[in-house]
Amino acid sequence: MVFQLYADPITVNCHKVLAALKHIGADYKMIYVDYLAQQQKLPGYLRINPNGTIPAAVHNDLIITESNAIMQYAADISGDKGAEVYPKDLRQRALINSWLFWEAFGWFRSNYVYLVENVMKPLRAQPPDEAALADEQPRWLALANVLNSQLGKTKYMIGDTVTIADFAVMAPMHMHTLQKLPLDGLPHLKRWIADMDRVPAWRSTSAFS
Repeated sequence: MVFQLYADPITVNCHKVLAALKHIGADYKMIYVDYLAQQQKLPGYLRINPNGTIPAAVHNDLIITESNAIMQYAADISGDKGAEVYPKDLRQRALINSWLFWEAFGWFRSNYVYLVENVMKPLRAQPPDEAALADEQPRWLALANVLNSQLGKTKYMIGDTVTIADFAVMAPMHMHTLQKLPLDGLPHLKRWIADMDRVPAWRSTSAFS
């Protein structure tokens, strides 16, 4: 059975998975689930993913409902090309996995505040909550400085080539200009964002390119 991905490229977590699949040349079929129309909450989709979130992947009798796990699995079944973005070496995997957890449990949430306040609310003709942005900024800067320090040592997240860690960490900033992220004073992070924006798989799977 072909690898099926239920997704909408407009979302953070779908964009990262689509970029990873494109980068490794995976054979997959995307089934569009309209996020803004809340199709991920419909009964038919909830039978696939009871969490009511996207993306979700189906491969044979396996269902995966977490974006980072989808990238890991897709890389593992994609041979040498998959191993380029998710190496078999356990040390490299540990480094990548650490950044995947870091993104999921802190970085995503912090960037999401900027996405909601500076992107989603204006689309609905609502003003951003400046107090919420001011409250989040110290947390965001603390995390961003961790990234900036790492990217002062390596071109990409763990070395000289793109891995799924890069797609994961970049995804919450996928609308960084519109999000109005406070990037001043973070030169290594800004350089990496520019590099990632030039990665063909990242650029071509963006809903906003």
